[in-house]
Amino acid sequence: MKVAITGATGFVGSRLVERLQTEGDNVLVLTRNLTNAQKIFPQSNYPNVEIIAYTPTESGAWQNAIAGCDAVVNLAGEPIAEQRWTPQHKQEIYNSRQLGTQKIVEAIAKATPKPKVLVNASAIGYYGTSETATFDETSPNGNDFLAEVCRAWETEAQRVVELGVRLVILRLGIVLGMGGAIARMITPFKLYAGGPIGSGRQWFSWIHREDVVNLIVTALKRDDIQGVLNATAPNPVRMAEFCQTMGEVMNRPSWLPVPNFAIEALLGDGAIVVLEGQKVLPQRPLAYNFEFQYPTPKQALAEIL
Repeated sequence: MKVAITGATGFVGSRLVERLQTEGDNVLVLTRNLTNAQKIFPQSNYPNVEIIAYTPTESGAWQNAIAGCDAVVNLAGEPIAEQRWTPQHKQEIYNSRQLGTQKIVEAIAKATPKPKVLVNASAIGYYGTSETATFDETSPNGNDFLAEVCRAWETEAQRVVELGVRLVILRLGIVLGMGGAIARMITPFKLYAGGPIGSGRQWFSWIHREDVVNLIVTALKRDDIQGVLNATAPNPVRMAEFCQTMGEVMNRPSWLPVPNFAIEALLGDGAIVVLEGQKVLPQRPLAYNFEFQYPTPKQALAEIL
């Protein structure tokens, strides 16, 4: 296949490019930073990878490159939990997903021939947060900021269905691997100061990075898969249990909670991402007989750490 990927230099995207390259597929990387992408995917190691500069929220010549691609994977989006949610940053979060997806769909509409499938990222933030509810792909949309972002994101992606393109939307949980969320949590545990974030009662719906990549590749190559899939492991846990497991795997205690106010001081409204959560089950991947390599936190953390 020839697969166009946005967000290819990110935590999930870079591993996906590596996997497709290994399998002999051709990859078109659409990037905002040409120099950075060339460092991550040097031609000597990635002979099947072509890199093109683009502006995600603007139409342009880059859109012509979508013609001739068999598939598009849209993973691009401004990071959500790395800085305070100022009004400007909230707009950037929203635009990077809503406008970014709109321009990808616009490119697909112009393409001759068209890609057969679009795999578009979304997030479990779609459902809102709850300590008591359980969510699957049939659950309604929430009503907070992230739920609004996810709704707009998915609405833009849905437009490809009218073009005769198969659509798979992956509502991603917290992706675990060496990097991302785990990289931030390791240091306190190494210093014997690890522990749950916030109350510890919030649900932590997670997925190992390898399982995300496997799910994307499966969605690309199986014509029967379409619609919304929760990209979460089948065993969500509460934050306290996850941190307890992390301590066990690292042979460190998990006793020192990170208080709410410390996270809120750093992230403001963005603290909702780690202080509140949702219990999300991957009913549709399981219905498609997708096999998770890392179905439990202990298996995932043992592999990563």
